[in-house]
Amino acid sequence: MKKTILLLMAMLGIFSCKQKAENATPEEGQTMAMDEQTIKKIDVHAHYKYNRDYLPEEFKKWNMQGVLVDVFHEDSVGITRSWDNYLAVAKARPELFYLCSGYIGTGIDAPDYADKIIAQLDKEIGEGARMVKVWKNFGMVTKDASGKYIQIDDPRLQPIWDFLTSKNIPVMAHIGEPEQAWRELDPTSPHYGYYKNNPQYHAYNFPEIPSYETIIAARDHWIEKNPNMKILCAHLGSMSHNVDMVAERLDKYPNMYVETAARFGDLARQDSDKVNRFFGQYQDRIMFGSDFGNSVPQDQLTPAQLDQERADLDADYAILWKYLSTTDSVEVRGQKNRGLGLSKEVLEKVYYNNVADFLKLQ
Repeated sequence: MKKTILLLMAMLGIFSCKQKAENATPEEGQTMAMDEQTIKKIDVHAHYKYNRDYLPEEFKKWNMQGVLVDVFHEDSVGITRSWDNYLAVAKARPELFYLCSGYIGTGIDAPDYADKIIAQLDKEIGEGARMVKVWKNFGMVTKDASGKYIQIDDPRLQPIWDFLTSKNIPVMAHIGEPEQAWRELDPTSPHYGYYKNNPQYHAYNFPEIPSYETIIAARDHWIEKNPNMKILCAHLGSMSHNVDMVAERLDKYPNMYVETAARFGDLARQDSDKVNRFFGQYQDRIMFGSDFGNSVPQDQLTPAQLDQERADLDADYAILWKYLSTTDSVEVRGQKNRGLGLSKEVLEKVYYNNVADFLKLQ
């Protein structure tokens, strides 16, 4: 009798299909019923230095916007940055792009150093910057007059943090590098190609560079010292090899957030179920970032090269979407694993809502 009643209830539609769907967990190999248009997106970490005619159509396909993140580079030649380029792109495509400024520690010993940086940032905030980036120059490259590497928690930087806090401008912090930078080159690592081609950042070859642990500790101390400043730790806080390390900091520092740019290979090296739980637990504090961009003016490329560039960009966004949204087998930076199969609710937060809230876009 009980089975008959249950069968009749099912036939009459009394069981809620919606409830079943919400409680269902995707099994391995099960692709979720979503495409790239389903979820609105903001790439919080992009470097489109030059405009492209194909960008509006490509970003429309992906329901995408982006944040153009400036970076200060310091080497033997001097200091370079790309703010003017990004500003021009954002002005040409205001419907697509937001801006992130930045600064560097060079000249920190000067009495007016902080005042000059604040004046620069104030000007660029007025030009549209919604965030300010600090890079791995802090801790790994730039030294003060005494020859000491400048760490991000240096007291001489505090007036700048106080200014940004007063303006409600968050900071993107790329402090340190993946742990692999302090190890011998490993051909199986997702970072092998980067350090092979950029040996200046392969700390293993430069014992004078502070240790990974020293730089991460300074970063943590800086976050702790500035509890009222929102801090987005780029590249999963340079702890992408171990989501437990990231979780530990997120639990400790309520003003800390993370983004994923260029670290999907590290995530794919870890157990997919574990990474899925990490995204679920911290779904309000993780943002999508890619580190994608370009570095050559459009008029220096042939039509065929532009077509290939667009195809490569499309394929790269597709791989990341597949990893996050499905449980299909996927390869990211040489790392093969099962995708995370995140729920629609989590995807909406990671791809859009968290960035929009963080940068006060809505």
